Amino acid sequence: MSVINELRMRPASREWGWEASTTARLVLSGVVIFLLLIGANLATPLYPALQAELALGPFGTTVAFSSYVLALIGTLALAGHWSDHIGRRAALVVSVLVGLGGTLVFGLAQNLTMLCAGRVLQGVSVALATGASAAALRELLPSRPEWAARFTLLSSSGGVALGPVLGGLLSWLPGGRQAPFAVQGALLLLILVPLWLVRARPAIMRAEQGYDHRALAPRGLGIPAGARGPFWRAASVGFLSFAVFGFQLSLAPGYFAHTLGITAAPLVGVLAGLSLGASALSQLTAFSGRATVPVGLGVMGGSLLLFAAATAWSNVWLLALASILIGVGQGLAFRTVFNQAATAVPASQHARMVSTVYVATYLGSAVPVLGLGVVASLVGMTTAALGFTLLAAAAALLLGALSLKGARSE
Repeated sequence: MSVINELRMRPASREWGWEASTTARLVLSGVVIFLLLIGANLATPLYPALQAELALGPFGTTVAFSSYVLALIGTLALAGHWSDHIGRRAALVVSVLVGLGGTLVFGLAQNLTMLCAGRVLQGVSVALATGASAAALRELLPSRPEWAARFTLLSSSGGVALGPVLGGLLSWLPGGRQAPFAVQGALLLLILVPLWLVRARPAIMRAEQGYDHRALAPRGLGIPAGARGPFWRAASVGFLSFAVFGFQLSLAPGYFAHTLGITAAPLVGVLAGLSLGASALSQLTAFSGRATVPVGLGVMGGSLLLFAAATAWSNVWLLALASILIGVGQGLAFRTVFNQAATAVPASQHARMVSTVYVATYLGSAVPVLGLGVVASLVGMTTAALGFTLLAAAAALLLGALSLKGARSE
């Protein structure tokens, strides 16, 4: 089935293309969201230089960062179900093309408006790929829904973690801050080739001819009655953890430069991505059970306190250890509640449920981070970051206590 026919929601006139194996389809589905999230986070170690070059300030940085998150949330809400109707492959192709545009605009940006425009395109691309990739993984592993959820989180967390590291390293290439985005653009063009050639599977909810456009209309983000408990647990843990990750990926590089004197882009990228990398790797562990969520949140809360102490003492090694432990705790807790939410609905509602969970989750990367940017402009970055870290630690410990109480009552 051709991509054009998929987008038109029409049956193919003839079958052609690469009949990929299940393994190849798993890899393609995971690599697309992995690459898009790498691209969306390449700029993290470059923010201190961008602040100086474009006179952004802390609030301008949070505006650029949050424009991506708000576009992502809006697209998830309005188009999170599209892959059910146009097919998973078509949705992934569109997401890669939009992501390519966002990468080029952001890489060539000369002012805050262009930065925000590039970030908006990146947010739209990640949103389109999020539900499609997660649903494709679930359909390819029908008897292993837990591993489908793990692969989803591994691809997404791994991409977010690797983005800052690669952004810092690639910025040393000729071309300066444009170099990471040129490399990213080339990778997206490469992944388009097998994605375009693979023989797509039919959409699971093909609309009747003449009513195609109605199928793509916004539907809202309903939560099935039987899945409300799992949804709210996943949403609360996701909101908190992405608030922490949002801080680490936007304002933390400037914070590190100010409090620790760290200005080398690769080192800034590594420090910013440590928590996400640890979160991604935690998806490969076998740790499970009723205590997983409270233990994970407890580790996350305690490590946030350690993170605050490390910056106060200007101890880079302690900061690195705290960041790793934050990611491990978050990864264990969020993996469990995300899997509970994803498996609480049938496969036909998977993309919509995942999109709804991520709307709540990504709000954590927008609202608190924007508020933190305002506070930092008023009281200074050091005071604002310390207050935020302590509040996040308290919230993690509170959620951990509530989840422990719930686990004991089951």
